[in-house]
Amino acid sequence: MKLGLLTAPFEDSDLMDVASWAGSNGFSALEIACWPDTGGEKRRYAGTSHINVDGLSASQSSEITARLHEHGIEISGLGYYPNPLHADAAHRDEVLGHLKKVITAASTMGLGVVNTFVGGDRNLNLDENWKRANEILAPILRHARDSGVRLCFENCPMIFSYDEWPGGHNIAYSPKIWRRIFEEWGDAVGMNFDPSHLIWQFIDQTRFINEFGPMFAHVHAKDVMIDRDGLYENGVMSVGMGWQIPRLCGLGDVDWSAFFSALYRAGYDGPVIIEHEDRLFEGTDEKVKRGFLLARDVLRPYIK
Repeated sequence: MKLGLLTAPFEDSDLMDVASWAGSNGFSALEIACWPDTGGEKRRYAGTSHINVDGLSASQSSEITARLHEHGIEISGLGYYPNPLHADAAHRDEVLGHLKKVITAASTMGLGVVNTFVGGDRNLNLDENWKRANEILAPILRHARDSGVRLCFENCPMIFSYDEWPGGHNIAYSPKIWRRIFEEWGDAVGMNFDPSHLIWQFIDQTRFINEFGPMFAHVHAKDVMIDRDGLYENGVMSVGMGWQIPRLCGLGDVDWSAFFSALYRAGYDGPVIIEHEDRLFEGTDEKVKRGFLLARDVLRPYIK
């Protein structure tokens, strides 16, 4: 396994500055955020563009890879997390167009993984969304397969705010839908697994890894804390939840010893990428770095 980080929190920093700091502090991989360079989605943890994928050339790709290697850094994958099944057709076309460019760039760079969401229309039920997913994503899945790139979906429901309520912006969150994904789309796709999303859905982590671990192509390390007072006050059906709080590894309720034990038993030997969404370690790059270092120290004993 290799320990790394997702570059999204460093939205105002040059990629090589991030790589220099990461390589000097015990990280060996980066998942590189690749939102549109001209500006795009402006929600939290989205919008960072560390590689302009629009027309990325082979020579530019080689230069980026070579410079990262100078800092002891490999690329775990390119990351772009929009809503490909958005109800607004114009927005959806922009998203799918850029996702296609990210896939092309990954192929040009010799990378095998692009991380994203399946997406979802919040006003439709699961079966209705699944039908749309098969229709809307078919060209993207073909493009990824033809490009030699595995499209990896994160298991996050994306249901944290009023504009995502009631159905969420990503349907690929439960064992039921993941079985459909792999039965229908096969090994052309993989899972970008984040254990924190199981905690607040009350889904058994070890059982989930035992079932789906062989299909993990990428892993995020993010923690979550259940605020019991918030849960009591708002209930599990609350908009934005109001009781699940993203934290850095070791500060929440994920059992990291059981997590890595299950990963090793499942045969996973890929990157483990820290995803930073902890508000207590935001505001400046120095605070973000402190957060990453804290998470690094929690996870590093398990990485061999």
